[in-house]
Amino acid sequence: MKKGDTDQGGDDEEGSQSQEVPLVEQFTGVGIKVSFSGNRAEMRDMQQLSGGQKSLVALTLIFAIQKCDPAPFYLFDEIDQALDAQHRKAVADMIHELCQDAQFITTTFRPELLEHADKFYGVKFRNKVSHIDCVSYEEAQDFVEDDTTHG
Repeated sequence: MKKGDTDQGGDDEEGSQSQEVPLVEQFTGVGIKVSFSGNRAEMRDMQQLSGGQKSLVALTLIFAIQKCDPAPFYLFDEIDQALDAQHRKAVADMIHELCQDAQFITTTFRPELLEHADKFYGVKFRNKVSHIDCVSYEEAQDFVEDDTTHG
């Protein structure tokens, strides 16, 4: 538009638009506040949460995205590490519910994620080389029980 031409907004609107920073560029991330009790007065920022609570919030976001825009598979590496037994079971149950539409591959040293799994693999280190073997549920259960009693 040339100076002097008029459009519905005129020169003033064009001048103010060129100086404004687009709204999207004013932000550098996503702010999340959560309440585990459902009480709005108990909302907390992510920085105020424990490691287990942060894990739950991250998993909740991933599971919500999965319900809206599912991926064919998910690879989770020890997502249950910072969770207590009750929350590990809840996560395992959620994965079981969602596995009808996607494949979930998880690594764990805890027994809860084994309950609904279809296959189990053990990684063994022999002669400075890692070997992956398909193992039974019982072998996987023994492995995680050994790890929880020794660590």
